[in-house]
Order: sequence, then C-alpha cells, then structure tokens
Amino acid sequence: MSTLLLIEQVLNGLQLGVMLFLMAAGLTLVFGVMGLINLAHGSLFMVGAFAAAGVAGATGSFLLGLIAALAAAAAAGALVEVVVLRRLYNRDHLDQVLATFALILIFSEGTRWLFGSFPLYLNIPAALSGPVTLPGGIEYPLYRLTLIVIGLVIAAGLTLLINRTRLGVQIRAGENDREMIAALGVDISKLYTIVFALGAALAGLAGALVGAIQSVQVGMGEPVLILAFVVIVIGGIGSIKGALIGSLLVGLTDTLGGVLLPTLFRQFMESSSAAAVGSALASMLIYILMAAVLIWRPTGLFGARA
Repeated sequence: MSTLLLIEQVLNGLQLGVMLFLMAAGLTLVFGVMGLINLAHGSLFMVGAFAAAGVAGATGSFLLGLIAALAAAAAAGALVEVVVLRRLYNRDHLDQVLATFALILIFSEGTRWLFGSFPLYLNIPAALSGPVTLPGGIEYPLYRLTLIVIGLVIAAGLTLLINRTRLGVQIRAGENDREMIAALGVDISKLYTIVFALGAALAGLAGALVGAIQSVQVGMGEPVLILAFVVIVIGGIGSIKGALIGSLLVGLTDTLGGVLLPTLFRQFMESSSAAAVGSALASMLIYILMAAVLIWRPTGLFGARA
C-alpha cells in the first residue's frame, strides 16, 4: 500500500472519529450525570440530519440547515427529557432501556410520516466542495477535512465548558453526588434538561454534517449509536477526554482495519479469500479493542476507578 493511500485512510479514520465524538460526548455526559441509558440518542442524530436536509432543501443554505439541526435536536432532546425521561431516573436500567427503545420506534415512524420512506440528500456547500492539496501532494476532500477541524474545535470548546465554567462545575459535581448539589441549591431538574439538550444538539449536528456525505434516511442513527456506546466504554463513562480519545481510536481502528487486513491476508491467501476474511476480521476489530481495554482497565481509559 502506498504512503499517500495510507495517509488518506488515516484522515478518513480521523473524520469518522470526530463525528463519533459528537455522538459519544452527549451520550457520556447523559450517562455520567444522569445515570440514564439512552438508546434514543441515535434518533436525535437522525432528527438533526432530517432537519438540516429539509431546511437546506427549502432555503438553499447549508448554514441554515446546520442551525436548524442544532435547534431541532436540542428541542427534541429537551422535550423528551421533560416529558418521558424525567420519570425514569430512579427506575431500573431495564425500564430505561425499554422506554428509550420505544422512543426509537416513535421517532422513526414519526420521521417516516413527515418525510416519507425515501432518502433525502443534503448537498455539500459549494465553498467546501472539491479536493484540497495537502503537503506531500495528497488530494483530500475539503469537506471531510473541514469536518475534522469542526470536531476538534468542538472538543476544545466542550473541554473548556466542562473545566472552566460554572455549568461545567455543576455537571462535574452532578456526576459525583447529585443529592449534594441539589442540597446546595442547584436546580437539578434544570441541569438535567440542559445537559440532555446539549448532548442532543451535538448528536443533531453530527447527523447534519454526516448527512452531506451519505443519504439521510430513517434509521440512520442506530449503527452510529452502537459505535458511540463502544466509544464511551473504551474512553470511560462521563469523560469528555475519554470520549475524544476513544472516538479517534475507534475511527482509526475501523478504517485502517478495513484497508490493511485484506492487504495483509493477500500475502498468503488468494485475493477473494483475503478480502472476505480481512473484511470479517476488520468488522470485529473495534470490539476486540474494547475487550482489550476493559481487561486492562475495567472503567475505561479515563473513567474513574472504582
């Protein structure tokens, strides 16, 4: 494999990783602060994608589509938290799983009713279309490179929010002792709604950004949700730093595994068999990585030790 192709695949892995981070950051905050298993997080990813596609298609503005994605996902998240999830915080995790699985069905059928069953397409803005030449003569899509930059900027912003602001102090305190911060006068219900809306907005933004490089369709959030859960297990529940590192590890492992393993097996197998075996093993790599991390550190890379 040529060096240029390898670098291109590394960039693809980084792009996948930062998009997974936008999903996993909200998920790990919700689970860390609220103790809630939210299977419907992928549906908020889908809501953002459909909102962006609908508004961008109607107005011709990709930027307005992104704003709509943020607003729609945050509003949907806040509504779900107030109406449904607020009643589940003190319930068993099985009740949370069943309720949020029901929300997946509601969101999917509601979206199908509003937009139909056919995929929508969100066009890449003209200013970000086409390739850009990187050092070494590598041509890489400008839009994908922009996604990497956006994800890293948001990661830096979230780190500052969690570590440098009053809201961040409350979020970190809520992870450790919810009863104590409530006793100190913090409106815990309002904090939960803000955290959930923030996580939903990040998921919606990820859906809108990814929607421009794949079709926008019902059920698009479920495969991403599985990867996001793998990320937070690897990174450690409640850790933004862990979500970022875990996302990048998963993105690079998934992308490079799918490219390198078939090439490796071709050294001693026929091409068709190497492709089949390599692809099958590549799909397992992120779960092997997760198992290895849990054996070494059961709380994840940056999770609090028990």
